[in-house]
Amino acid sequence: MSWQNYVDSNLVGTGNFTQGAIVGIQGGVWAATPGFTVGNNEILTLANGFKNPDSVRTNAPMVAGNKYMVVKADDRSIYGKLGKGGFCAVKTNQAIVIGVYGEGIQPGNAATSIEKLADYLIENSY
Repeated sequence: MSWQNYVDSNLVGTGNFTQGAIVGIQGGVWAATPGFTVGNNEILTLANGFKNPDSVRTNAPMVAGNKYMVVKADDRSIYGKLGKGGFCAVKTNQAIVIGVYGEGIQPGNAATSIEKLADYLIENSY
């Protein structure tokens, strides 16, 4: 399965995200939904946030050009909120899985589906 298929089927395909991407932990986009552009500075900010969660709690991170208020941050996951939507970012060994959801999507369902995808990637050495 290609990285794009993981984004299309296992992330956005769950119905819990409207957009998403899998990016390298040191930068670079591996796959993303059309029109969802995550910059290297945004990726590096998230990667640093896993090492230093307070950095993203105090300085709201940008994801695809939108600034989010962080509601959870630790060495594995960063969750943010913007209006009635939000984002989830989960670190694997080599990547960060990022999903954005909009109004009407339950944040808990989004978190569960992205965490499962991250677990699968970790189990397969990614």
